Amino acid sequence: MEPQRQSLKPALPLSLETYHISEEYGFLLPHPLAELPDHYQPWMEIANKLPHLIESHQLRAHVSKMPLLDCRFLKGYRQQRLAHLVLAAITMGFVWQEGETQPQKALVQGVEAILRHSRETLLQALQQLKLSMQDITRTLAQMHDCVDPDIFYSVIRIFLSGWKDNPALPEGLVYEGVATEPLRYSGGSAAQSSALQAFDEFLGIRHFEESVGFLHRMRDYMPPSHKAFLEDLHSAPSLRDYVLASGDGCCLTAYNQCVDALAELRSYHINVVARYVISAAAKARRRMPSHFSPHALEDRGTGGTAMLSFLKSVREKTVEAILHPRA
Repeated sequence: MEPQRQSLKPALPLSLETYHISEEYGFLLPHPLAELPDHYQPWMEIANKLPHLIESHQLRAHVSKMPLLDCRFLKGYRQQRLAHLVLAAITMGFVWQEGETQPQKALVQGVEAILRHSRETLLQALQQLKLSMQDITRTLAQMHDCVDPDIFYSVIRIFLSGWKDNPALPEGLVYEGVATEPLRYSGGSAAQSSALQAFDEFLGIRHFEESVGFLHRMRDYMPPSHKAFLEDLHSAPSLRDYVLASGDGCCLTAYNQCVDALAELRSYHINVVARYVISAAAKARRRMPSHFSPHALEDRGTGGTAMLSFLKSVREKTVEAILHPRA
């Protein structure tokens, strides 16, 4: 069943700064660090040469010589974010070297508008939210100009996949010096987007039970402060209830326009997946023998879920969120 809204209330009003969220850049980190302290240079040296090391099949040898460094010397959120990015990229490359063998200040503004019963502020927030989602859709379209589907499927995609729910590594991966049993982690997934999940929470979109489990598990791959922001959005006053109770036709229309924009974004995402994974997989099967084709990922996302069925289910529940005036 769909989780109920928590009884505990977040500290209101919400503050973006508390969650390391930028008013201008959303969930992206403004002016991110390019280097870590000298203690972590062994990580940076490998990260800076990662494409070359993968292409030349030397990454594993370099990682094997890498010293075990203590994360406790990282100072502050910005260093932690860069270290997280560096280690995640190195880990993905290490495993798959040989192949298979952000929204603006609108969400917070909307919550505050509900608390203050400010109709005009809420309308402004919903308008900005709609424009932000439309911008994301337009940005996603640039993928067609910059990335060849065959290269993405056959070369890039393997390095985005993880070792949870992946037939190529069914037991997971042993992290020497960390755990004696294999650990299983998902690869990259759009469900790990803090922005997309924030849209759902703010608009009050409730997904199917099987989808909710995956979406909530993906929050464990977000920065903890972003995960906390989503949880507090969930606990904040319901936008849907407020719009329905207000009986305001303009607010209802603005809300529905946001839902439509999110549904359009998800439809476009489905089209991208169809071109870059489904169609590309079919071409790969025709080009090479089946035992060389990356078949383990043909019908699954790099995060480990069945792609099209999951994406269509979240789009379906998004469309169902459209509000209708009460009689």
